[in-house]
Amino acid sequence: MAAESAGILLYKLDERGLSVLLVHPGGPFWRKKDDGAWTIPKGERDVGEDAETTARREFAEELGATATGSLIPLGRIRQRGGKQVDGFALEGDLDVEQISGNSFEIEWPPRSGRRQSFAEVDRAAWFSPAEARQKINAAQKPFIDRLEELCAAP
Repeated sequence: MAAESAGILLYKLDERGLSVLLVHPGGPFWRKKDDGAWTIPKGERDVGEDAETTARREFAEELGATATGSLIPLGRIRQRGGKQVDGFALEGDLDVEQISGNSFEIEWPPRSGRRQSFAEVDRAAWFSPAEARQKINAAQKPFIDRLEELCAAP
């Protein structure tokens, strides 16, 4: 069975229009990757856990901030490799300079015997929908499309 994840696409509407928050994964593998590497804050669902609970937990773990308010379902996408991701939209604001999420530990460099700790998310940024489509993991682009449709609806 494919892994299941859930996450939140935080958005804000201001004088510049719609902006969405994306996060860049931490660790040495992602260090020099940019376009196509960003993602919504998300993570794997625990057994028996509903998608909304997972999305809120992962948002807090990756950004160090609480996702308060009503979540708007954006549906499910399938990433390369088979992972299913349930997305939710949430209107809000977040100071990207103040993120403080979890870290993970791996052997680095490989086969060195040394373990190093890295942030799960090394940075977060606000993007216009057009910019976000270039930065985000290709499979997650439908979340941006669906959010734009919701924001344009009367």
